Amino acid sequence: MIEKPNILVIDDDEAILDSCSQVFKKDGNTVKTAKDGTEGLKLFKKEFFHVVLLDLKLPGPDGMVVLSRIKEENPETPVIIITGYASIESAVEAVKRGASDYLPKPFTPGQLRVAVKKAMDNRKILLENIYLREELEKKSEFDMVVGKSKAMERVLDVVKRISSSDSTVLITGESGTGKELLGREIHNHGPRRKAPFVIVDCGALVETLFESELFGHVKGSFTGAYETKHGRFEVANGGTIFLDEISGIGLNIQAKLLRAIQEREVTRVGSTKPLRIDVRILAATNENLEGLVRKGKFREDLFYRLSVVPIHLPALRERKEDIPYLIEHFLQKYNKKARKNIIGISDGVKKALMDYDWPGNIRELENTIERAVVLSKGSKIELEDLMYHGISTATSLFHPVKGKYHTLDDIEKEYIRTVLLAQQGNKSKTAKILGIDRKTLWAKAKKYKIQ
Repeated sequence: MIEKPNILVIDDDEAILDSCSQVFKKDGNTVKTAKDGTEGLKLFKKEFFHVVLLDLKLPGPDGMVVLSRIKEENPETPVIIITGYASIESAVEAVKRGASDYLPKPFTPGQLRVAVKKAMDNRKILLENIYLREELEKKSEFDMVVGKSKAMERVLDVVKRISSSDSTVLITGESGTGKELLGREIHNHGPRRKAPFVIVDCGALVETLFESELFGHVKGSFTGAYETKHGRFEVANGGTIFLDEISGIGLNIQAKLLRAIQEREVTRVGSTKPLRIDVRILAATNENLEGLVRKGKFREDLFYRLSVVPIHLPALRERKEDIPYLIEHFLQKYNKKARKNIIGISDGVKKALMDYDWPGNIRELENTIERAVVLSKGSKIELEDLMYHGISTATSLFHPVKGKYHTLDDIEKEYIRTVLLAQQGNKSKTAKILGIDRKTLWAKAKKYKIQ
């Protein structure tokens, strides 16, 4: 995706303003011009510019002052100093203060184009570095493993048909079914595969910071805004933004998100300048959004904007024929991590894993296999290994260990602990899965000393 820059030229020389305008407009770019520092700063505060060309000798605030104010408000905006030969020394000084380059007068259209392209490339690298730093922090070896079930074949058929498009996709499914992984697959097989895939965990953000996270903020826009922040939409520009647990955002932010999707532009908190964005939007939720719409908790117009192509990921209990493929994948993955050589699982373990309903889905299965690999003493995972280490496979409690059966309290305790773990400690969701209220769950957790 080629981003056409919006360029601001600040110079008191009419000939420079006219020639720059002609060159940029001929290339299909937009350009604004200003004859002095005051007018230039007024334009800069009004709208977003990808590149600024700035003369140092200006009426009103001189170029150095204008440069400082631009870098204070938008540090990532590249500023190219355009100057006469007599001012090269001061241009070099400006570069030390944050200007990205300088261009001596007189310059040719070709030199002008090269300087702007270089500035745009540097800006792109800056945003990519932000994205790459985040990716390195959450780097995962886990790839999408689907198995052979008809349910997943249907999902992949839809994915193949829509990956090459730019359609907005809403992925639904229980917690742990692999919604983020499916989102990555859609991105990786589409035309934006070489651009960023940026994840926003809507369920983990407090509402007061949500707008800043999505759209960014300018320095000083609120208490604690010590520097300008790039929003997730800006970092994802040219690529894909994945809005995970989209049901977790309030109605106020929903309205602003809807506007961003419709207008394809965002405005940083504390700014009035809209920033054009070019992103593909994928959203995911484990909630029934249609039900939330009926209750007035989710905007109907946003729901329809997000669910252009709906994809439902089935729960693991609905695709149990895929479990052996997933087990094999996780065994290989954690053998490598733990530097072990566990060759497989016993028939008893296989039956226990196949019989269990997996309320935490693939995430719970992965955690189970990881713990078993790390803690198992033999070359195969046995029922005793799962039980002894408290692995969350309650079905194995039905089998005697060394001739001894477990009590009903043992089974209930382990099952409650398993579901709590799968739901990451969320008591409301756990109680719902268990078919009891929160008060009963609290009482049982206290009885069995479950933390």
